[in-house]
Amino acid sequence: MDRKNGINLSPLEIALCFLLIAIVIITFIQVLFRYVFQFSLAWTEELARYIFLWLAALSIAYAFKTKSHFALTFLVDRVGVKQKNIIFIIVNLSILTFLSVFVWKAFEYNLSVINHIGPSTGLSMFVPYSSAIVGGSLMIYYVLRDLNTFLNNRKD
Repeated sequence: MDRKNGINLSPLEIALCFLLIAIVIITFIQVLFRYVFQFSLAWTEELARYIFLWLAALSIAYAFKTKSHFALTFLVDRVGVKQKNIIFIIVNLSILTFLSVFVWKAFEYNLSVINHIGPSTGLSMFVPYSSAIVGGSLMIYYVLRDLNTFLNNRKD
């Protein structure tokens, strides 16, 4: 990242920024119409909910990318380097197993709701629920990337 010439954002960060801006604007429109114009827009709440699903899924993937998730390390800190390496591999393989099952089940579920339509927006329910597939796939990518970096940089 070149700080002298400005901020370089990854596509994931740009998507998160757009989603956050969109949810703020849509929620503002909802509040404006409900309390100022005394007219409630049905589609705003539903669309904000769908955007929130995408924002949550991509934010979790971003936390995997930046290694920002909470971790309890008090037990791992008490063992040697070889044991830490083994624990790191076991934990990451466990995460990969869970995420693989999660993405597979999310895909199966999305296929079952592809013909369901949102009542206010008219969107297929595949659109909001596919956030789980995309977010889970990104998480798998970042875990694999970290595992690959670890395996390539370790000293035996």
